Amino acid sequence: MAPRENDEVDRIVDAWTSQRPDLDFSPLEVLSRVDRLSRHLDRARRDAFKRSELEPWEWDVLSALRRAGEPYQLSPKQLLQQTLVSSGTMTNRIDRLVGRRLVRREADPDDGRSILVTLTHDGRIRVDAAITRLVDAEALLLGTLSRSDRDRLAALLRKLSLGFDL
Repeated sequence: MAPRENDEVDRIVDAWTSQRPDLDFSPLEVLSRVDRLSRHLDRARRDAFKRSELEPWEWDVLSALRRAGEPYQLSPKQLLQQTLVSSGTMTNRIDRLVGRRLVRREADPDDGRSILVTLTHDGRIRVDAAITRLVDAEALLLGTLSRSDRDRLAALLRKLSLGFDL
């Protein structure tokens, strides 16, 4: 059997173990790696969005609209639920996206007092380019894992995240 390669987390845990042998450092072995991988993922995502001339917050709104399917529109309340920001923040985001002509406001045909936010053609082009770049970048990050390893990791992370999605 080949010797195990050590990463930075192994070195940190080994150092802590020698200083505090009374503690179980197995949570650090998992979550410190998740944290470090999250930083790499954040950089890859920001680069993918930047190349499509989008900020991460713009991506959140535009991708929610794109995932809604034709006619690519949602109410501000639905956008709030999907992006988990305050209503004031969402109003500001919609205003800024309207200013960039990536979305437009339209009267809700079912309720004249309400509006719908609709993805524009330019917004759709940008979000489609960004998702293509994002999928490619994330595939590179996972390149050392086989498909079955990815599936197992996804299942374990899903199991862990379900405890937070209550």
